[in-house]
Amino acid sequence: MKCTTIKLSALALSCSVALSANAASTLFTNVDIFNGTEDKLYEDHHVLVVDNKIAKISKESIEAGDAMVIDGQGMTLMPGLIEGHGHLQMNGSSLPDIENNRNWEELAARSAARAESALMSGFTTWRDAGGMGAGLKKTIDSGELKGPRIYPSGAFIGPTGSHADFRNFTTPNETFNGPQSAGGRLGMSCTADSIGDIKACARQNYMQGATQIKLMSSGGVASSFDPWQLNAYSLEEIKAAVEVADAYGSYAMSHAYSKVSLLRNVEAGVKTLEHAFMFDKDVAKAMKKNGTYMTTNMTAFSPYLGEIEAINSNPASARKAKTAQAAFGGYIDNVNEHRPKLGFHVDCVGGVAACEQQADHSIYLSAKFFGNFYTLLSMTSVNGEIVKLSGETLDPYFEGPLGVIEVGAYADILLVEGNPLEDLSVIGANEKWFDAPARDGIETMKLIMKDGKIYKNTL
Repeated sequence: MKCTTIKLSALALSCSVALSANAASTLFTNVDIFNGTEDKLYEDHHVLVVDNKIAKISKESIEAGDAMVIDGQGMTLMPGLIEGHGHLQMNGSSLPDIENNRNWEELAARSAARAESALMSGFTTWRDAGGMGAGLKKTIDSGELKGPRIYPSGAFIGPTGSHADFRNFTTPNETFNGPQSAGGRLGMSCTADSIGDIKACARQNYMQGATQIKLMSSGGVASSFDPWQLNAYSLEEIKAAVEVADAYGSYAMSHAYSKVSLLRNVEAGVKTLEHAFMFDKDVAKAMKKNGTYMTTNMTAFSPYLGEIEAINSNPASARKAKTAQAAFGGYIDNVNEHRPKLGFHVDCVGGVAACEQQADHSIYLSAKFFGNFYTLLSMTSVNGEIVKLSGETLDPYFEGPLGVIEVGAYADILLVEGNPLEDLSVIGANEKWFDAPARDGIETMKLIMKDGKIYKNTL
């Protein structure tokens, strides 16, 4: 097939993917395109997928031989969604529940169910933010399970008593650290109280298939020992983790709440700030200078927050949640003023139904606070940039971009009934959270394609 170049405004389209004689191809006709980067739809277009890549995008009809043709009927074709901070293996009702009541086979089975639920909710890529190695990723990639592409972080890295310490007060502590916990034994957490141990934990994660590492450099809410105000790691300790990540051509992401911790992480070379609730103009300036991203769980600002089982089942967590909400009151205004590179982030701890509800509510909250377009950017191209920070060597999906509709990008595609720039309910946004009805997929999400393969088609 002869390739021609077509220029359509900022799409900058070209037929750069050659069509081989035996290539499987799919042609989408009559679609409006949200490309993941622009606040507009390209109306009445056609998109050709060859094997697992987008091969051609055109305003004119495309001749594609024996391609399977899907009439988009004027629906919106958009990139598959990307979860920037999730925990597939953290699927008990709370951290104490995971630590004390769930064995490895139950956690593994539940993570497989969570992965399939994520894919069928339109999340074709998932950055796992700690608690899981590469086993589920490899099984999905082999085709034995359904799920999103996964960028795993391996075990959480944090000091004794930090947000990465899953022990309870009666856990044996002969070595005074986390390997005696169930989380430590299962490779979900790695307790590191020295620079040497931090480096060893980071190297262990990369050996196990991590694409980036996750630090717990600040305190948290859904945990027993650490106040959220805790600045758990020093500048030198964070730099030690970054040094290892740099050696692998990768990066470090860091759980950070306080302003001190945020600025410390940026200075140390951390590339993504997780939660970042005390974001302000000083943090924005430092992030811009260093090319730093952040992701934030919008449910922290939901009136439903106190009903989360992982929080309300623990009096200490419930108390911390109230003080945290009071302290983070400037976050939304600061984000709207400075518009950092913000990635979408659900951060659910729980089972399938609970995490579907939380994801849908998170989309709604982000749109409410920041608008539909900024939310869509966070769920597509911005998170696509974030996952690619893992570098050419460790990126398992290195052959094309993610989170965009452009020639050469992976064919991770949704067809939705309606315009998400005007109404995010078409991708699941829901004002309700725990009181939302159970769902089986998202009705307005008519087609889900990942890596050129169709997993749902209700057209």
